[in-house]
Amino acid sequence: MARVSRSDSEPQRENDAEVTLAFDDNRRASLLFGQYDQNLVKLERRLRVSCVASGNHVTLKGDAEACEHARRALETLYARAQLGLEISPGDVEGAIEETTRQRSLFPDSAVGFDQIGTRKRGPVRARNRAQDLYLRALKRYELVFAEGPAGTGKTWLAVGHAVSLLEKGVVERLILSRPAVEAGERLGFLPGDMREKVDPYLRPIYDGLYDFMDARMVERGMQTGMIEVAPLAFMRGRTLTKACILLDEAQNATTMQMKMFLTRLGEGSRMIVTGDPSQTDLPSGQKSGLSEAITLLSGLDEIGHVRFSEGDVVRHDLVRAIVSAYERAQRRPSDRG
Repeated sequence: MARVSRSDSEPQRENDAEVTLAFDDNRRASLLFGQYDQNLVKLERRLRVSCVASGNHVTLKGDAEACEHARRALETLYARAQLGLEISPGDVEGAIEETTRQRSLFPDSAVGFDQIGTRKRGPVRARNRAQDLYLRALKRYELVFAEGPAGTGKTWLAVGHAVSLLEKGVVERLILSRPAVEAGERLGFLPGDMREKVDPYLRPIYDGLYDFMDARMVERGMQTGMIEVAPLAFMRGRTLTKACILLDEAQNATTMQMKMFLTRLGEGSRMIVTGDPSQTDLPSGQKSGLSEAITLLSGLDEIGHVRFSEGDVVRHDLVRAIVSAYERAQRRPSDRG
């Protein structure tokens, strides 16, 4: 629990404030502040306040509203530290966004962003409004489309949600897939057995699995068929029941592939389709099955659709800046005569 004290000294400006927070556990306060106070540095940059740590105390100085925002964010993060969970600069970003929403929509409520949880990872909370909508859609709809730029957490959260469904017994198996466009789906020309052929194209999905599940459980699941990671072409002709099925990088699926995939949905199954329509690797002139499916199915109330923007990038501050720069360049009219 944090104790709050406010300075009685005369502020330098009318709207300036000084707030000191005292946390009752030094070890958890250290988790909160981060290595070399990196989490406090993140807070300073985002909210333009001064954060000075001393032992289990931190003093906030700056605009009164910004200090109050920082206090709320730190208390939210300290609650996470009390659960023994690590706190990264990304978690700080999420706490800032979450407390922004609480203040604007629920000023007298503790209602915050939604979360998922797995045995290995523990609770994972949404870091922005788009992720919150995404997690809520995943829990509500049997079929969810998520589109947006790299680094927004579309695939990672989808894998985490799928693992949580498996652990709760909602589904009996996971089927995780991507179009292997880079290999032209001509996997027979590649060296090695089938797993060695497709692993390079499915690596991001494996990374997500190992984040949310113990490595031994992943390997055991793949040996027993409880977890299947396969190229999109391998889905043809199957009916998938009691399964959570994820199609990643779906912008690289053709119209016929997307129709084939969507019609695999069987009884008791959930389906998640993620991709970035602006980054298709399909041949020039060939329409993306993802964009077409979203347009064709937009009128169905039984389907969830979440759109991420460059402002929702959570991977790294530089990634957000890079994505924004490319987005601006695409929107800028050509300077050529």
